[in-house]
Amino acid sequence: MESNVTEGESPSPSAPARRWRGITWAGTLLAGVIGVAAGQSLYTFYYAEGLSYFSSNPQACVNCHIMQPQFDGWQKASHHQVAKCVDCHLPQDFLGKYYTKAENGFWHSKGFTLQDFHEPIQMREVSRRVVQQNCLRCHNDSVHEVLTIRPDQEELDCTHCHRTVGHGESVGLGRFEPLTPELLEKWGNDGPKK
Repeated sequence: MESNVTEGESPSPSAPARRWRGITWAGTLLAGVIGVAAGQSLYTFYYAEGLSYFSSNPQACVNCHIMQPQFDGWQKASHHQVAKCVDCHLPQDFLGKYYTKAENGFWHSKGFTLQDFHEPIQMREVSRRVVQQNCLRCHNDSVHEVLTIRPDQEELDCTHCHRTVGHGESVGLGRFEPLTPELLEKWGNDGPKK
């Protein structure tokens, strides 16, 4: 190993950090930390069956044990034969679909790693909007009259009354739920006014 100090000269405090074949100890430490983080990330991706999340197979949704009740409910629900998880829970355009998968994957990973998620699991507001858009995409012809509302009223959310359609059992295999006092107050006994 070469030294930057000539014979008879003492090293000065401002001399460069010791190098090993041109690499500083700090650089070696940084490379080690990055390598461990990358390795841990790759192992986590492998262990969590990360590639399965790029598919539209509903089995991917139960890689995580917390989703098992939703999967079991979906198998018994009214939409089981016509819709998979991605048909309701993801936008249908290519970029929106994979952006939402990445975003949901981040929040799910964070929640499960830090154990700071709500049980039973709940959708975020952005996810509710995606589900609403997909309800309308499939059922717009049959619900457009119901969604015609006065300017001073909010749009009716499909899952308010039909929240069991996709996952069944919590109230009754996708059956219509009766109007709640909140909805009656909002819409009146006759539904939305034209």
